[in-house]
Amino acid sequence: MMQLTICIATYNRGAFIGETLDSILPQLRPGIEVVIVDGASPDNTAAVIAPYLERSSAVRYFRETENSGVDGDYDKAVNYAVGRHCWLFPDDDLLAAGALDRVLEALEGGAVDLLIVDAEVRDRTLSRTLQSSRLAFSGERRYGPEDAEALLADAGYCLSFIGGVIIRRHSWISRSREPYLGSLFIHVGVVFQERGIRLAKVLAEPLVMIRAGNAMWRARGFEIWAFKWPSLIWSFEGYSDATKAKVTPSEPWRRFWWLLGYRALGAYSRSEYDLYFAHTLSRSERFVPRLIAIFPGRLANLIGVAVLALVGKGGGAVAYDLVAASRFSNIASRFLTSFWLGRLKRPLP
Repeated sequence: MMQLTICIATYNRGAFIGETLDSILPQLRPGIEVVIVDGASPDNTAAVIAPYLERSSAVRYFRETENSGVDGDYDKAVNYAVGRHCWLFPDDDLLAAGALDRVLEALEGGAVDLLIVDAEVRDRTLSRTLQSSRLAFSGERRYGPEDAEALLADAGYCLSFIGGVIIRRHSWISRSREPYLGSLFIHVGVVFQERGIRLAKVLAEPLVMIRAGNAMWRARGFEIWAFKWPSLIWSFEGYSDATKAKVTPSEPWRRFWWLLGYRALGAYSRSEYDLYFAHTLSRSERFVPRLIAIFPGRLANLIGVAVLALVGKGGGAVAYDLVAASRFSNIASRFLTSFWLGRLKRPLP
């Protein structure tokens, strides 16, 4: 029986997916396969993948004629899979050494329906660790159907990254997916739409290496984290507001420092203000969003890295994004973070 399918949805990642596959193939063993769904990439993705198809019959590649979005392509990958469990894996991140053996062990011979594993965040070259863990606890936790609230509280934030999700294929197929197409987080909708998961586990071991500053949705970052992600989390029925708030505020953009942070990242400007706030908020509610929208971006960037340095996070993932991926990165902010991150170019392509 095929125990596990590693499901990869990819688009325009010819520059990275080879490295991802290089981290996976040496760990393959009988009972594990890789399914790649290519959402009609116009780059050289197909050419990069071709040698891996020759190297291993466990790798299957499906090139779609049109792009269905990340949610649709992951759903297709699960449908193509034949494994009992599916690991929803990114197309530019790396599998840690020994990760597949650890996952098979944690699945307890198939008894576990949902396994969530931790990840570490590295820089774009994967040479420097920026964040060693995304979970707020260590060890392993188990959850039954009656513990759905605790599962959301403990792992909701971590699940904003799809690459830590290993789910029983039957659980995925039997649940509604259509309502979550276009949400960018179909996996979260599948997990939390109802409380019927018999046994879930969260394993606080970083089995994935995330490549920071490389997200395809970077240009849509404000829309996603201000509206799409909160809207999804707060749509789940049967969970308390307190638990949902642990994952994300329902309207995070109302927080001054949150909004200033997105200004510093270059994701919030007058155009976002005009689109989302100018015609929907009262005059008094518009004051802070408008003020931050016109606040000097480079100054916001410097303030952001200074605050992070003061709280001991000058070498972390957020600081890295500010100096390596923001259009407002500047000499002063890069100099300040250089004490932790070294010299970085601005911004990443």
